[in-house]
Amino acid sequence: MKLSKLLLIALSVSLFVSCSNDDDNDSKGQYENGFFILNEGSADVGSVSFSSNDFSAFTKDAYTTANGNDLVGKYLQNIFFDGDRAYIIAGGSNVINVVNRYTFKLIAKIDSGLANPRYGVVKDGKAYVTNANTYFSAKNPNGNTDDYVAVINLATNTFESKINLNATANRLVENNGKLYITEPYNNDKLLVVNIATKALEAPITIGSSADSIEEDNGTLYILRGPYGDRSEIVKVKLADKSVSKITFPESLDGAGFLDIYQNKIYYTVGNSVYSIAESATEASTTAILTANLGYLYGFAVNNNHIYLADSGDYKADSKAYIYSLTGSLQKELTVGVGPNGFYFND
Repeated sequence: MKLSKLLLIALSVSLFVSCSNDDDNDSKGQYENGFFILNEGSADVGSVSFSSNDFSAFTKDAYTTANGNDLVGKYLQNIFFDGDRAYIIAGGSNVINVVNRYTFKLIAKIDSGLANPRYGVVKDGKAYVTNANTYFSAKNPNGNTDDYVAVINLATNTFESKINLNATANRLVENNGKLYITEPYNNDKLLVVNIATKALEAPITIGSSADSIEEDNGTLYILRGPYGDRSEIVKVKLADKSVSKITFPESLDGAGFLDIYQNKIYYTVGNSVYSIAESATEASTTAILTANLGYLYGFAVNNNHIYLADSGDYKADSKAYIYSLTGSLQKELTVGVGPNGFYFND
């Protein structure tokens, strides 16, 4: 029996609509193919802004947009990712908000085992989060040695254990089953933690005031300089733990941030951005750009752009600026209070 022309047309329309709907459903959510700006916030609450990579879409407060009256917490510090989830560390509230990285809908809150959490990384279903604990003060002289790493089971979003460091701890990276942790204030060592044994290994001497740390092709790149000694980029070859340094000239004292992108090292001094090849042995003193902002508080290089965040006055909304790799301003965004970092959701 032959199908009528009318029935054939109806079937064709149905197939077209079905295929079109499948295409529409390819999107994971409104926050893919873009970047988040983490806004530390004031004494009240922080926020997370979002921009698409082409700047055509912008959401000033993605967390509130997705979750209504739920509060993300005070003094937002860091975002790290695992699969389709993002983990937002609110250091002032001792909580990590677990959200879908593409919709920003809240999945869970991790709120035990944390004391001033700072930065996190993921390895084999576990998160490892540095905790500043009680901080140093005249009333707490042990505050420089009571920091620890919290171990979190990401399958259950629960705190499992802690790794005591007997030192201060801040930024960290993971490589081949080991954590490498910077001590920004009172030590000249890079801490090394064996994840399997949850124990400290012999530290690596790199010099004091270490802060930014990145890993690329088996080498750690660590920036020293925000808090005292002459600024340096320290390179640690992980295969043999050998250390080499690029010491900056006096004109570049007080270096602030470092990032690695396409085999180049980008670093900041004041509101200026510089770059050198990873193989370089000397620092460049010729800035790519010098931004007109109050205080540089966040920095990243990705997607052929340089991203800068202005701290503002920590009371009112501030700005983020996106430049080309040659220093041409591409976009200015009004974000939340105290923007301190950029996180890419490609």
